[in-house]
Amino acid sequence: MGKSLQEKEVMVTKLKEQLRESQLAVVIDYKGLSVAEITDLRNRLRPTGAICQVSKNTLMRLAVEEDENWQPMAQFLSGSSAFLLVKDDIGGAVRAYQSFLKDTKKSEFRGGVMQGQALNEQQVKAIADLPSKEELIAQIAGSLNSIATKLARSINEVPTSLARGINEVPASLGRVVGAVAAKEEGE
Repeated sequence: MGKSLQEKEVMVTKLKEQLRESQLAVVIDYKGLSVAEITDLRNRLRPTGAICQVSKNTLMRLAVEEDENWQPMAQFLSGSSAFLLVKDDIGGAVRAYQSFLKDTKKSEFRGGVMQGQALNEQQVKAIADLPSKEELIAQIAGSLNSIATKLARSINEVPTSLARGINEVPASLGRVVGAVAAKEEGE
């Protein structure tokens, strides 16, 4: 028995909420995947904060039609569609899907959507290769730390150099006095 109109409306609302929380959506063809394989994909995506949502194309079309950020997804809605909805770790989620695809060789990438732009497979892979937010923060923190360290060394070098110069004055003075004395003896 089919779902009632009310159940479909609830599903569309849920899809809209999931899309609102997502940064990237990837549409794949899941034809030929077993329930165990889809569960495996979901388990691989879970640590990255992404989900694999299997939904009818008509319900997803209703969910994206009023949101210009997700409207380009409509061109990928045909056949058996599953949707990878990625919230935070885009690179990790795409790598998890690529690993799954390499292991099963049954799924087919249709397209992706991010910030209102339709993406092909190469573009999604390029996004996945970018450093994660945490890696970028670590790189910036490391750069700031190195600047502070260099500044501290430079500031510390001023009194050290001054102290070396002051220490050198008596030795230099001794050499000058010795040279003057030697010169006077020589005359």
